[in-house]
Amino acid sequence: MTATLSDDGVANNAKRLLWAGFLAILAAGIGFGVRGGIFANWAEEFGFTGGQLGAIGSAGFTGFCFGIIIGGVIVDKIGYGKLVFAAFLFHILSAFITFGAHQGQSQETAFLFLKWGTFVFALANGTLEAVANPLVATLFPKNRTHYLNILHASWPAGLVIGGLIGWTLGESGVNWKIQLGLFLIPTILYGFAFMGQSFPKSEAAAKGLKIGEMLKEVGILGAAVACYLVVLFFQKSLGLPVAVGWAVGGALLVAVGVMTQFSIGSFLLFVLFVTHALVGAVELGTDGWIQNITGNILTPAQGKILFVFTSLLMFVLRFSAHFIENKMKISPIGLLLICAVLAVVGLNMVSGITTLAGAFVALGVYALGKTFFWPTMLAVVGDRFPKTGAIAMSIMGGIGMMSAGLLGNEGLGYAKDRFTVEHLKETNPALYEANKAEQPSTFLSFEPVTGLDGTKLSEAQKAKEKTPEQAELAAASIAGDRKTLKADAYIPAVMAAIYLLLLLYFKTIGGYKPLSITPEQAAGGVQGPAEY
Repeated sequence: MTATLSDDGVANNAKRLLWAGFLAILAAGIGFGVRGGIFANWAEEFGFTGGQLGAIGSAGFTGFCFGIIIGGVIVDKIGYGKLVFAAFLFHILSAFITFGAHQGQSQETAFLFLKWGTFVFALANGTLEAVANPLVATLFPKNRTHYLNILHASWPAGLVIGGLIGWTLGESGVNWKIQLGLFLIPTILYGFAFMGQSFPKSEAAAKGLKIGEMLKEVGILGAAVACYLVVLFFQKSLGLPVAVGWAVGGALLVAVGVMTQFSIGSFLLFVLFVTHALVGAVELGTDGWIQNITGNILTPAQGKILFVFTSLLMFVLRFSAHFIENKMKISPIGLLLICAVLAVVGLNMVSGITTLAGAFVALGVYALGKTFFWPTMLAVVGDRFPKTGAIAMSIMGGIGMMSAGLLGNEGLGYAKDRFTVEHLKETNPALYEANKAEQPSTFLSFEPVTGLDGTKLSEAQKAKEKTPEQAELAAASIAGDRKTLKADAYIPAVMAAIYLLLLLYFKTIGGYKPLSITPEQAAGGVQGPAEY
């Protein structure tokens, strides 16, 4: 690396804005962490299957996508402050919607309250990241990897707090609504932290680039990735006909084409978008299930302990990105390659855990792997594509979150159902028929599978003195979870191959280094350094 790293911000209130963003993402992490711990409560209370829980969890990602992409497109025009206020209102509204679910309702009604409450919560989170990511990248242009990792250290910090809430209040029998409502405390705090602050403009906005110019490096290729996930959202989450989903996605792609004069876009940015879809699936998709899975393989209490441990380790590690980049002389791409390899090893290790001590080691390796994925990917986009302003960074975040919900979270829920059912059909088909759910689980074009009834499975897992049938149900669920983690490990394996190719690419062009907008680019003239 040839770039000189610096801790100097471009505004006097740079550090206050950084910590305000930290608090905002902390609120998102707490809500996410608590939800991961109360999935079992929802399964028991409403009888949801793994597929239904996965669909609720997916709304926590798809809503984020809309918030961050729409916010990223308009943030340079309307200002950061207005988006922060909108996010604050969305967070409050999400609590009221979610708390509308209660016993005595039909399963379908409870499902809708939980799904759309989760969606609005995620919409708030995405809107906040449309502010925080480009803001921090703008405030610290000479050390983006370090400060974006610090910003996103608040995510695992929120997971730690959320996990502790489940560990203490959940184990004490406190109602899940009280547990979830505690995310409103940091919500109020970030509102005060942002209040009355002045905000800088991104480099692209400061130099007067229009939205069409900012979108040119995204182009048709980059927009196609986002539009495909939007198509899946309309089909999976809204239940609209396939033709309608593709029509909406096609219209959005044409709109981007018109705005960019049908620019193809940067092939490198396209590759980064695809890779970030994989990041979302393996990092956040797995985060949404890992507490449930490890708690099933070991005990629920140990699952909560391990979730807190993993999140705390991530929190600490994200403050060390500066040391890795500056002292160890590892480029952001090299760091991502190492992380992908560790994630493959870690997930395979977790799939085989049998003791708490072994689980600490396995999840420690996995945490080392996933820690730097998200913020470092954002830093790469900020470094290499300054002309896109907040837009490319926000689209990337949206792609990651949408993928986490539609591919990662739902995919893992489907995999849990499928592998569990396959195991039980081999060992005791009659037991499966007596305990299967009413509704099948589906995922993309895979064959539908009817999982186990959530209430009956929960009863079997919680029984202190299990009947032979209950023991067999619980064992099938554990076998399904182990196979799910092994399948999940293929995602970072693909990512590792991509990062290796990117590392070789940057070596051929003289190494990785941040770029700046040239006067010609600012004037809309001849293009300066760009990636194709």
